Amino acid sequence: MGGKGPSLPELQQPAPIDDVLKEQRNEFNDCLPCRLMGSVAFTGLGIYSLWSGTNQLNEREYEILKSGSRFGMKSRRASIYVLSAALVGLGVYRLKN
Repeated sequence: MGGKGPSLPELQQPAPIDDVLKEQRNEFNDCLPCRLMGSVAFTGLGIYSLWSGTNQLNEREYEILKSGSRFGMKSRRASIYVLSAALVGLGVYRLKN
């Protein structure tokens, strides 16, 4: 154990976040087809969940309103829109990063 390595105070200092992010970008740099596939998958899932969710809500609207649930149609529609927007946002993020 006679090698010269970093000292204990140097090991306890956190690395600057910019340096760590640069290292990760260089190490895990994806090719364009990989980013495109991920982006299309997330965006497609977001569009499908919006389409499927709104269709199912429209079909079961009467049952939901009749059930007296505290989660009405507005909250259910909002949750579908939020989920779909989040998935499409992930698709855009995947394309850029």
